Amino acid sequence: MLYYLHYLSEQWSVLRVFQYITVRAFAGAGTAFLISLLVGPWLIRRLGKLCSGDATRYRDDAPALDNLHGENKKRTPTMGGILIIAAVSAACLLWAVPGNPLVWLVLGTMWAFGAIGFADDYIKVVRRRPGGLSARGKLLLQVFWVALVFGIILFLPMTREYARHLMVPFIKTPVLSDVGVLLAFVFALLVIIGASNAVNLTDGLDGLAIGCTGSVALAYLVLAYVAGHIQFAGYLQVPYIVGAGELAVFCGCLLGGALGFLWFNCHPAQVFMGDTGSLALGGAIGVTAVLLKHELALLVIGGVFVLEAASVIMQVGWFKWRRRRIFACAPLHHHFELKKTNPWSETQVTIRFWIISIICALCGILMLKIR
Repeated sequence: MLYYLHYLSEQWSVLRVFQYITVRAFAGAGTAFLISLLVGPWLIRRLGKLCSGDATRYRDDAPALDNLHGENKKRTPTMGGILIIAAVSAACLLWAVPGNPLVWLVLGTMWAFGAIGFADDYIKVVRRRPGGLSARGKLLLQVFWVALVFGIILFLPMTREYARHLMVPFIKTPVLSDVGVLLAFVFALLVIIGASNAVNLTDGLDGLAIGCTGSVALAYLVLAYVAGHIQFAGYLQVPYIVGAGELAVFCGCLLGGALGFLWFNCHPAQVFMGDTGSLALGGAIGVTAVLLKHELALLVIGGVFVLEAASVIMQVGWFKWRRRRIFACAPLHHHFELKKTNPWSETQVTIRFWIISIICALCGILMLKIR
């Protein structure tokens, strides 16, 4: 919305800055951060009256976590993802170009996946039904939305050319220029739903998932800016996508929203994001990766999320096959808390995983140059 102020730059030259993506990206980050700080205390009080604790956070298969984390977490309100979604949405609508369809696709995915997560959280913590939405129900809703998004991607002029390309890091040209509509859809489905559920699995310690989200958002801010800049995209040999630069504004708002929520979610957490936040964040990141054709780069940039999801798959698969466990507990962050020798404290796990996430994000940005 504020983008259009640059048309008044002839009367007041300083307004020219509103046309620059970099200015609006970091202004969006600051706006989302401030909205989080201002709205956060009020929302946390409201959520505290509505619900407290996550019925799925404490599980029968890992009773040691109850003893380790104590009773305080059970009294901490959840569904704080509402704060993230509200702050990011308000900032993005304020600073991004309103007519950009790519921004609306990412925002729409954040809202849709957030709604699915909210329904799940509401059933679990307000209705006190620990099962929440069925896994099949959540998956079907996610698949439906991804199908809708992919159909729009095939329709939009700026994305239809690349929709069926398979891009691989370190390689300048598409490995496959046309994988077919069906395979392209399945690939996008795996990326978006995989990212969503990976963030959900990572959300198990105070500040862990939201801190890692911030580093991923910063990396994709850079990738989006490059993809939307015709000179940079040509120099670095990445697909130039008209309007993709506005996704940098979204990523800036996501970074600011993540830092704002971290203010309240750091240890000891005043609020949890719940599935409302984790599904929304992962879905938005996944769609951003698909739109920019940097899907496989997400394996590196979101390295912590990948490790967390892989640890659950390995644990479940190995236990079904050999009736043994690979890790003391899955996801991976709980393994380091419960390992027999030199266990890490919750704060140690969180900060060390943040460090790994920042390194992964930097490596993902570096892959732009190594081609």
